[in-house]
Amino acid sequence: MRRLGAELGVEAMTLYRYASSKDALLDGLVEALYLELEKRLDAVREHVGAQTGVPVWRSELHRIARATYDVCLAHPEAVPLLATRMLAVPLARRPLAVLRDHERVLALLRQAGFGEVTASAVFRAFTAWLLGYVTVELRPMVDNPDETDPAFRLGLHRLSARELPTLRETAAALAERGGREGLAAGLDALLDSFTSGSASAASG
Repeated sequence: MRRLGAELGVEAMTLYRYASSKDALLDGLVEALYLELEKRLDAVREHVGAQTGVPVWRSELHRIARATYDVCLAHPEAVPLLATRMLAVPLARRPLAVLRDHERVLALLRQAGFGEVTASAVFRAFTAWLLGYVTVELRPMVDNPDETDPAFRLGLHRLSARELPTLRETAAALAERGGREGLAAGLDALLDSFTSGSASAASG
């Protein structure tokens, strides 16, 4: 808090007028991310599924995933809080904007015809894929940004060719972001695993 106060040019005690503790401040950052997510979702309300034959609930999950991805890439340094604060804060004590996000996804799944147990399983899988994908996208890969040679730029000379041959060979591909396309492909594969051969979800 002292360091933050110094950056803002105020005494650390001044910050406690706005947040009762460091944890409250961190929770406020999480809340700010989810409030931005809500604004993005409100700004773009198209239902792609209506034109493509994709169930509305499924196209809405894709829309939520895309908006979340965009918010996270806009604020990469705050993204780790989406995991660490959720590990520290019980459900009922999470910021209201976070709870509204949970409600939004679960309501879509229940309206689609999933029972309580399956909806919970899909919710967990959707959340894990989305936050996991974003985390992998944002992991630093460049060892020396001043290098123009790709191998030295990624620091491959630091990786043992004997012990890590596959990692060295794949590192350049790993350094490329999967983007929205990779996000969508993984989400479709995940949702297919819950809906293929089953009539548990309605067409929307």
